[in-house]
Amino acid sequence: MKNVFSFLAYSLLAVLISLSSSCKMDGPTKDSNVNSESQLPNAESKQIKPLWVPYNDSLEVAANAAHEKPRMRYTFIQSKVLDKNNVFRPLYSEVAQFPEEAYHRMKPLVLEQDIPTIQEHITAGAFTYEQLVLFYLYRIYSFELPNETTLNTIIALNPNILEEARGLDANATEKHPIYGMPILLKDNIGAAPMNTTAGAVALLENETDDAFIVERLREKGALILGKVNLSEWANFLCDCPNGQSAVGGQTLNPYGRRLFDTGGSSAGSGTSVAANYAVAAVGTETSGSILSPSSQNSIVGMKPTIGLLSRTGIVPISSTLDTPGPMTKNVIDNGILLDAMRGFDEKDTKSVQANWEGQWYLSDAASLKGKRFGAFKNYMENDSLYKATIEQIRDAGGIIITFEPPEVDFNGFLSILNIDMKNDLPQYLEEHVKNKDGVQVTDIEDLVAFNLADSLVRIPYGQVRFQGILNDSTTATELVSIKNRLQKNGRSYFNSAFNQYQLDAVLSINNYDAGAAAVAEYPALTIPMGYRPSGEPVGLTFIAKQYQEGKLYEMGAAFEALTQARRLPEAYLN
Repeated sequence: MKNVFSFLAYSLLAVLISLSSSCKMDGPTKDSNVNSESQLPNAESKQIKPLWVPYNDSLEVAANAAHEKPRMRYTFIQSKVLDKNNVFRPLYSEVAQFPEEAYHRMKPLVLEQDIPTIQEHITAGAFTYEQLVLFYLYRIYSFELPNETTLNTIIALNPNILEEARGLDANATEKHPIYGMPILLKDNIGAAPMNTTAGAVALLENETDDAFIVERLREKGALILGKVNLSEWANFLCDCPNGQSAVGGQTLNPYGRRLFDTGGSSAGSGTSVAANYAVAAVGTETSGSILSPSSQNSIVGMKPTIGLLSRTGIVPISSTLDTPGPMTKNVIDNGILLDAMRGFDEKDTKSVQANWEGQWYLSDAASLKGKRFGAFKNYMENDSLYKATIEQIRDAGGIIITFEPPEVDFNGFLSILNIDMKNDLPQYLEEHVKNKDGVQVTDIEDLVAFNLADSLVRIPYGQVRFQGILNDSTTATELVSIKNRLQKNGRSYFNSAFNQYQLDAVLSINNYDAGAAAVAEYPALTIPMGYRPSGEPVGLTFIAKQYQEGKLYEMGAAFEALTQARRLPEAYLN
């Protein structure tokens, strides 16, 4: 990866070449992308001009300086270290040859469709797995290369993706539904041959093997399309905007670029699925990092019970609370992706073997009728969309019990993250980094010093949370006590209603109760609920007890069918 100065020099040369040439720009521009119904430019000029030229983001930064949400007052939008030409050039010649006619023919068969429907089209011969990959790459190149439409969500693309797709049997039978489906990964999840950066300059050259869940996906024939941006270090670096990283820049929400929060930390996973850049994506959560970006981007996100999915090969915050999870456009795809990642991992001390029957996530008769739901009293009183949605569920036969959770003490939560990351990150760096010469940090103290050496580029919002890790003096004995107390209190927060009213699920909003669900180690499924008058997406979040993912999917599928709330963002319709 070029450093900032060589990158700027390359970019200046690219601009000069561009200005001196009469050839058509080799890459989508504001006037040559899918929105304008013109195909990607011919690949013949690819050796003459860059696909992408960096721009001055100062006007956009200034425009957000008075945003009503302080967290969205950006310091930068464009990455200072990522040259998008390095990301998009390797596959460009093949993508540029994908006919516009093929894209538009496939669009109604793929866009917003669920996995079973896409598989039916492939079985019927409507298109191949290779063409499916090209369809998504066409969208990615068309929207992510122009600076006017980019979401800054793609950090890396798998250079072997088309070769892998060609190797699949389009007429395969008795395969897992995930077979041949292009999946994007949050860039704290290991997947060779791409580096795993966690959005941090310190890990730019981090070469790793596949994470355990990626091995499971590949075994079942899933296609790993690429890596997406995230809140750097999974949002445990600074008090800063969601979706920003030094490597990837500022991720933007497709429902309102610079207008609406992307949520974090799995911002790229949420925005890429919302814009239909892949069939699905994988995120990670410690507390709200799947639920938040899923709800903010009008998609379905599952934070599973801790231990259901392995964490091996994922850059950690907390071995106590971390979990990966699926992020999709609909409930059935979510279940398919979760199922495809399952498996017992002897290297993960929290891993469990869930011996569920095949297609456990499906229900032939999903219904809300007779299901017992707990609705938070304060949300009913203060959120009109939530209240109207609860009434819809009641009208569909759901039994609603309004309740107030008990006051419980969550003090010490930050110490769990601080001490776990202090211990877990060095272990990850020792066990999973293959090129120690390329990654020369070994612990948090090293990272703090590394970042301070070039703070404007590496930590434009500071590193207060890293400093907090170094300053936290919680002992091992105290930490055990905190973990036990918070798990007990987290479960009490929900169980007071679960047990008293024999509830099937508690209904929350977005990631409002993610912290309590995190320490309780309970699963949570968020599903599009609708939109604020401003157009900002909102999710309804179903929370249940451990290993009730199947029940959550059943109720979630019924809710999804009832409301059909999700809409594709208007700027990404074509």
